[in-house]
Amino acid sequence: MTTLRRALLALAAATAVAASLLLSSPANAFPGSFFPTQNTGNRGADVLAIQYLLAHHGLSAPTDGVFGASTDAAVRSFQSTSGLDVDGIVGPATWGELVPQLSAGASGPAVRALQVELNAKRRLSLPVNGVFDAAVTGAVRAFQQHAGIGVDGVVGPVTWRNLAWHYDYPDFSAGICDQDPDGNGTAANWASAAAWGQLEAAVRSFTGHGQVPLGDAGFEHGGDIPGHASHDMGMDIDIWPIRTDNAQCTAGRITWQSPTYDRAATRALAQAVRAAAPGHVKLIFFNDPQLIAEGLTTQYPNHDNHLHVRYCERVHPSSLYDC
Repeated sequence: MTTLRRALLALAAATAVAASLLLSSPANAFPGSFFPTQNTGNRGADVLAIQYLLAHHGLSAPTDGVFGASTDAAVRSFQSTSGLDVDGIVGPATWGELVPQLSAGASGPAVRALQVELNAKRRLSLPVNGVFDAAVTGAVRAFQQHAGIGVDGVVGPVTWRNLAWHYDYPDFSAGICDQDPDGNGTAANWASAAAWGQLEAAVRSFTGHGQVPLGDAGFEHGGDIPGHASHDMGMDIDIWPIRTDNAQCTAGRITWQSPTYDRAATRALAQAVRAAAPGHVKLIFFNDPQLIAEGLTTQYPNHDNHLHVRYCERVHPSSLYDC
């Protein structure tokens, strides 16, 4: 066999293998991924990750998942030393400076940030111990496969961005019960980490009236969802009004006109939603005229029987979700 023929056969074999690998690789689940903008008033897993990343850079901030005054001060200090605009807003540029490259054997607060994100976005139970061990490597590789990005177990800027963008799943122990009024099932329970962190905090503060029923939020990677004109950006969550018998999780959904509608409790719920996310509630659609008159909710067709909470960020790719 001539040398040329051997070279051509080797090239053909290599091409076939490459084509096979391309065909077997998953499609990128979220090609429009971005670092979610977080600032004062936000809560959730992304905020907690930011707090651990600040610690990685030697800055002191609480690790409570609440973007309060101490976290704002730490972010501003980091921005100042990094030559960034000092505005206290963790947007793409600040995220990009915060996140280090991590791989097996790494340890410290940045690995804790990674573990927090993997637990929240992939529904895992990794210990948040700051050790990049075999379990973390496996979780990173599984996420990279899920996201359709390079599977190497190394957490660089692309993996961080896709992981931070990925939606979160609710913590039902917060006092939320799962309802599926539009037939979308548990697949429609995903929303941004901030949206869930903020709603869970609101529900935890709303006591004495039974659990809060969840309607639909969104799909795991966003996109159109049956029965809704929005809910495709991870920033919209439907909850149900409260009943006078506190049986909203077992006795069915009501409207604001129903005899068992508890206006006082529903008012308290809307107030809790707003209080848990100062500056990050764009609106609450719900057609109770009294709550509308009080400035708590906004009228919108087909919102007699649920509260549609729309969260917002300081900067968002869609103007619908800009605060």
